[in-house]
Amino acid sequence: MTFVARHRLWSDEQREAARRLARVVEEKNLEVIRLAFPDQHGILRGKTLIAAEAVASLESGCSITTTMLAKDTSHRTVFPVFTKGGGFGMSEMEGAADVLMVPDPPTFRVLPWAPTTGWMLCDLHFADGRPVPFATRQIYRNVLSELAQRGYDYVAGLEVEFHVFKLDDARMAPEDAGQPGQPPSVSLLSHGYQYLTEQRFDQMEPALEIFRREIIALGLPLRSVEVEFGPSQCEFTFQPRRGLEPADNMVLFRSAIKQIARRHGYHATFMCRPKLPNVFASGWHLHQSLIGRETGANAFMATETDQALSPFGRGFLAGLLAHARASTVFTTPTINGYKRYRSYSLAPDRAIWGRDNRGVMIRVLGGAGDPATRLENRIGEPAANPYLYMASQILSGLDGVDRALDPGPSADTPYETKAALLPKSLREAVFALSDDPFFREKLGAKFVDYYVHIKNAEIERFQAEVSDWEHREYFEMF
Repeated sequence: MTFVARHRLWSDEQREAARRLARVVEEKNLEVIRLAFPDQHGILRGKTLIAAEAVASLESGCSITTTMLAKDTSHRTVFPVFTKGGGFGMSEMEGAADVLMVPDPPTFRVLPWAPTTGWMLCDLHFADGRPVPFATRQIYRNVLSELAQRGYDYVAGLEVEFHVFKLDDARMAPEDAGQPGQPPSVSLLSHGYQYLTEQRFDQMEPALEIFRREIIALGLPLRSVEVEFGPSQCEFTFQPRRGLEPADNMVLFRSAIKQIARRHGYHATFMCRPKLPNVFASGWHLHQSLIGRETGANAFMATETDQALSPFGRGFLAGLLAHARASTVFTTPTINGYKRYRSYSLAPDRAIWGRDNRGVMIRVLGGAGDPATRLENRIGEPAANPYLYMASQILSGLDGVDRALDPGPSADTPYETKAALLPKSLREAVFALSDDPFFREKLGAKFVDYYVHIKNAEIERFQAEVSDWEHREYFEMF
């Protein structure tokens, strides 16, 4: 009996998808299949197997070391994996032991830019079949299951800003290597500042058209391609999808864009605010709603003409605001992302909402009788792990519903309204998460402590570096 069968890991849909996958591999003469899983940062890691071997081992899984879950954003292992308990407090992970990547067959795709290559997302399991508790895709799946038990599906549409530059120097000299290595030297594709002008779009079109064709060929539900306000900045938006799909689409989209860009002599970055002159910060706006599983009705849609949201929607909105500070480490997980929270910048700086107002944290769109009613959370950065971002939204919103919280009135002056300020730094956000009993209960103390440990390792490396600011501020004066 196979590992998948023994532990009943696949549904009928997954088994049928596995059979289709095997036929596609043969028909298209695929040579290799990449097995990938999203790590704690939402970065894809995994192994590439010869296609025949990958098909033969679909139900037995593929081993991978647990140290992949022990790394910070420099890819350093920040847990003492060779001590008792492996630093995770779990004997199963001691000594950099292996876990199994179990493929999720419905996610299978052929990569358009590598036409003999298949690709598939995986979930992580221990040898006894248990899900690995630090695997963020499984955490999100658990939250979706809890939501389904209440009779709802989560619907999310993606609005993602990022930068595309011409790659001038990849910095591949041996002395440029490191952990991390030297970033590449780049130049602009456009000067920016002419938001949504056709001229700027046409300047970037040669690169954007490459991305558009490949993203559509990949099967992602692309809706629009736009130029943003900043130099060499663009935005891709995606049609709303349910459940796991929008999060899976986000990790694949980011990885695909970076790979496609590099192959064509460009550098794409989802870093929030690159340190380049005149460059603007990028955000990731998450459009979300809940749909009744039996009725298909939008649970946020108001029936009273003077209301923006239903009572359920108002409670959900209030929960997002109530847990905004603690959840910021999931929506904005990098040190760099907090440089975006500036007043009068079309980015939020406090936990407030407004009707169709781009200065607030939560922008309410729609209204009475509008089935497209939704909450646009403008807090996120494009580097966020989508599984944690979306899980934190569902958990926060449902808590607001359960406690019948009131979000208060719409904020017409978002940068002057009195409200809880968002964290000004990743350190402040980590403290907010550590001190919040809600997420410790919902996500488990073990996961929160694990994630806080990784983020603190990142912060401590940052604080140990001597910055350009410090050198300029003190070197001559003192």
